[in-house]
Amino acid sequence: MKLARWQANSSTETGWGTVLGEEVLDLRHLWPGGLLALLGRASDKPVDSPPAASPSGNRGSTPALAELRVPLAEAQLLAPLDPPSFRDFYAFEAHVRSARKRRGLEMVPEWYEIPVFYFSNTASIVGPDAPIRKPPETRELDFELEIAVVIGREGRDIPIAEADAHIGGFTILNDWSARDVQRQEMKVGLGPAKGKDFATSIGPYLVTPDELEPHLLPDRSRGKRYHLTMTATVNGREYSRGNARDMHWTFAAMIAHASRNALLRPGDLIGSGTVGTGCITEFPDGTFPWLQPGDEVTLEIEGLGRLTNKVVD
Repeated sequence: MKLARWQANSSTETGWGTVLGEEVLDLRHLWPGGLLALLGRASDKPVDSPPAASPSGNRGSTPALAELRVPLAEAQLLAPLDPPSFRDFYAFEAHVRSARKRRGLEMVPEWYEIPVFYFSNTASIVGPDAPIRKPPETRELDFELEIAVVIGREGRDIPIAEADAHIGGFTILNDWSARDVQRQEMKVGLGPAKGKDFATSIGPYLVTPDELEPHLLPDRSRGKRYHLTMTATVNGREYSRGNARDMHWTFAAMIAHASRNALLRPGDLIGSGTVGTGCITEFPDGTFPWLQPGDEVTLEIEGLGRLTNKVVD
């Protein structure tokens, strides 16, 4: 399923739905527990199936299926959820190598020993088509092309062999970055903060793992891997092209590490980090201009849809 949080263009009321082609099927009457119930909140037991829609559509009964279909053109897709926590990892070797080279640094052996991450600001998470406000102090605004998962089952000290079963869904993630601000604070050695926490966009929906089965790769020794093309365009011009198969650290390894001595809860968001070539800073100076107000950035991942946002002043 492609699970979405949405609102009708003529309303401020939000609801949960599943995207079917060019329509949203309104799940509020079918599955009132919401998205986290769909992911298996508070229990390892399978979530009960929704009740069948009543063909009659009578008052007081579940509406007829036709009444629950809303054209996508009449709906605004929102961030698929408000995660209780957001961990962003550093899983693509090509990106790490390029980013460190730009700072005059070699790869360190520790990167190959553990999957590292930082916590970011859940209050700054937005969805598709939301405006991204450029921080006034940055001259080097950048995007980051990432794939992310949402935890669907609670767990602590999760073994790698069991970690994929804790994934409730996949989505696209754009970890917007003010590179000059980030560069200044990283010199202190405590990780990114104000260079990152002003905006993160996710969406356009959550895709359940069964939808990605056709993209599974045969090597699953340390968790599932997927062949998914990832691209980024700015104002229609392609800047980035990569593939999820190039992740050095699988999501299973990331989940196992994140859950060590810590509780992961349904709805927790885990980002992969940037795919190789998935941001402006990886390229030689002058290859692409830094983002400016009016620029429209679209991230696309095979099977997960498109996530578009425009930079504003």
